[in-house]
Amino acid sequence: MQLQDLLYGVTIKELVGRTDREVNTLNFDSRKVTENDVFFAITGTVADGHLFIEQTIVQGAKAIICENLPEINDFDVTYIKVENTSITLGIMAGNFYGNPSNDLKLIGITGTNGKTTIATILFKLFKDLGYKTGLISTVENYVNNVVVAATHTTPNPLALNALLRDMVDAGCDYCFMEVSSHAVSQHRIEGLNFSGGVFSNLTHDHLDFHKTFDSYLKAKKAFFDVLPKTAFALTNIDDKNGMVMLQNTKAYKKTYALKQLADFKAKITENGFSGLHLDIDNEDVYFKLIGSFNAYNLLAVYGTAILLEQDKLKVLTLLSRLTGAEGRFDYIVSADKVIGIVDYAHTPDAVQNVLGTIADIRKGTEQVITVIGCGGDRDKTKRPVMAQVACDWSDKVILTSDNPRTEDPAVIISEMEAGVSPTNKRKTISILDRREAIKTACHLAKSGDIILIAGKGHEKYQEINGVRNHFDDKEILLEQLNPAS
Repeated sequence: MQLQDLLYGVTIKELVGRTDREVNTLNFDSRKVTENDVFFAITGTVADGHLFIEQTIVQGAKAIICENLPEINDFDVTYIKVENTSITLGIMAGNFYGNPSNDLKLIGITGTNGKTTIATILFKLFKDLGYKTGLISTVENYVNNVVVAATHTTPNPLALNALLRDMVDAGCDYCFMEVSSHAVSQHRIEGLNFSGGVFSNLTHDHLDFHKTFDSYLKAKKAFFDVLPKTAFALTNIDDKNGMVMLQNTKAYKKTYALKQLADFKAKITENGFSGLHLDIDNEDVYFKLIGSFNAYNLLAVYGTAILLEQDKLKVLTLLSRLTGAEGRFDYIVSADKVIGIVDYAHTPDAVQNVLGTIADIRKGTEQVITVIGCGGDRDKTKRPVMAQVACDWSDKVILTSDNPRTEDPAVIISEMEAGVSPTNKRKTISILDRREAIKTACHLAKSGDIILIAGKGHEKYQEINGVRNHFDDKEILLEQLNPAS
């Protein structure tokens, strides 16, 4: 493509060289640059791309997008100085792929908990409504019926626009996409045209990256701030930050709630392991999903579908048949009636939501045994809180490793133990090996007991010192609760 065409919409501070030149592709990874590429010098969390400009020119880069102009030795190369290379990458990535977000209805879902479930159920629902549909989520991405592996909750701008282009080429009408706070802060969604935004809730998470809760809140809010007036903004007003999301948006504002008046309202009439019974907009409907947190997720999906002008009764009928996302309150029942639940809950609030749901459903005579760990190289402040929540809501707690990454799992567990009160110590044991922790929980369980394996959910690996080893919580749970004869 012509460089000048790719620069449409970019604010240029300084230009050295020609823009009427053919370029091959766009790259922000210096190692991947080849002949006639455009290189974006991005200041990342690990390295500054400006340090690799000369190297990329040697490799054949013919255009450099940067925030600081280097000493110029090669005048056959075009140098473009911009305010922010990450923002420019988003705009140019959209131009490179023909701005695919203009050619389908792109709906972004953000919040601490519920993003994956809401996006996945919306994807399933709109497929069942007869539309070709795309999904971009933590678990996996879909281009209609084709699965594309997910590496990040929200991919980088190049991968994101390539994926959206594949969806448009496949004839997709809609795409439902998780929007993480990291993606907003790192400008991964820059240049995308959203038709709607959905807010689930906001609780303690990602403070290793955002540093303060206020910064985390502002990252979520920034997504709504840039929605166009042609879009809708749907928010959970039972969450204390729900209305904050709508403060500066130009989008059409709508609300949903279980506890107060809202545009989309539901009431839980029954909540059990068999599912949820809801009065949703004055319709009595039974759903397969479990727990009050899923009542919110279902309400968000319902509200989104109505805002996208779908038929109310058809939506509720199809929704009643759907299951959630993998690793989200994913449960099995053994032959001797032990219930095993695998859930991605990895924040204090998410753990409390899951255990609160179990508390609502349990009869009171059975034990709740929770296996829980915390990820390494992530927010340390939530470690003692998560252990405390697990202990307060469980009869037995096994503290173990999650994805320790580059940290010592024993140190992580000791930081979790700091949150265990003296009265809760008697119900807590620590087992370093996660597999052994799950096995121990299964051996401790008697008929009718409930085991929660929290933290990893859908993940099929455990990351230790940069290596991802195969590890599947549900697989181990199935082995232990239903051993092969």
